[in-house]
Amino acid sequence: MNILLVGEYSRLHNSLKEGLQQLGHHVVIIGFKDGFKDYPVDFPLFHKWHSPILKKLRIGIYKLTGFDVNSYFTYRQFVGYQKELKQFDIVQLINEHPFYCTFNYEKKMLQYLFDNNKKVFLMCCGTDYLTVDYYFKNPTFKSLLLPYLDGKISDKAFQSVLKFRKPAFKKMHQWIYQNIKGIIASDLDYDIPMQGNPKYLGMIPNPINLEKLPYIPLTIADRIVVFHGINTDNYYKKGNDYFEKALEIIAEKYGDKVEIITTRNIPYQEYIEIYNRAHILLDMVYSFDQGFHALEAMAKGKVVFTGAETEFYDYYQLDEKVNINAKPDVAYLVEQLSNLIDNPKEIISISQNAHAFVEKHHHYIQIAEKYLNTWHKN
Repeated sequence: MNILLVGEYSRLHNSLKEGLQQLGHHVVIIGFKDGFKDYPVDFPLFHKWHSPILKKLRIGIYKLTGFDVNSYFTYRQFVGYQKELKQFDIVQLINEHPFYCTFNYEKKMLQYLFDNNKKVFLMCCGTDYLTVDYYFKNPTFKSLLLPYLDGKISDKAFQSVLKFRKPAFKKMHQWIYQNIKGIIASDLDYDIPMQGNPKYLGMIPNPINLEKLPYIPLTIADRIVVFHGINTDNYYKKGNDYFEKALEIIAEKYGDKVEIITTRNIPYQEYIEIYNRAHILLDMVYSFDQGFHALEAMAKGKVVFTGAETEFYDYYQLDEKVNINAKPDVAYLVEQLSNLIDNPKEIISISQNAHAFVEKHHHYIQIAEKYLNTWHKN
């Protein structure tokens, strides 16, 4: 089959592509490279007006005229690829706003994909109209909305989420739903809000290419190494403030017994190479399940602080601990980190369980087969 994957973040579509290729399918990706992460894309799109000066000018033009220069240039790039973007058996959108454009330009590009290809599916693997609506209707739900409700994030900084509450995005959501065959969620954080939706086809776990992420059996000679990779744009959304406060206490409490590595905004390839030495990786505190980067680290045998609520253990029917359930609670995080540092054998045990879990439930070829089955049935 010929398959077009639209949009990329967290390397989800790249890993799915690799699994599908192993099964003999032709797959290409169009989209942005997710900023500094610089993921591979076959038909790359670039934000033309994102330097500080040009961004101010773009915003000024938009306020005066309603014309978004960046959306126009993204559309022109799309037009340049149009001959290569038709006659696919399957098209899958990474979310409801894959081109990051204003309504008219976004609709033009999506309309072309709907008109010139056979089946179009939508992923629910991040914020969109339905998930954001669910979070606001359930304000105690463990999600990235919590730091916003706590006043840690301004409306301006939270626009990537709040935009889905605007009438134009509701209109876009409704229009997209009329043109897709169905929606697939990538983990429980999106599966839970999608329950009862007539277009929902179920959850397919994130695909992880274990061949690119070799398992590194942990050894503990002297110091426990803790890695904390920060994306400053998502600082509060991930709960990095809680992690940093906890690490300050751990550093003072254990001194030379621990080594703490903190990075900020580094490319994906550099990111995964730096944490190779780590025993423990701090991912996020506002989730039920693991995101893509947490799973990749687990595949490598790291003990990851991430989402692992009761719903997660119930869904996968797990008896053994495969990671550490993170919470927005500094004292709790310090307690969990201390327990690992004081009990190195626990680190080794969880490391082995983590790798085995990813291999069993997230292997990229097995996940690609699940996508193929879902696409065929619908």
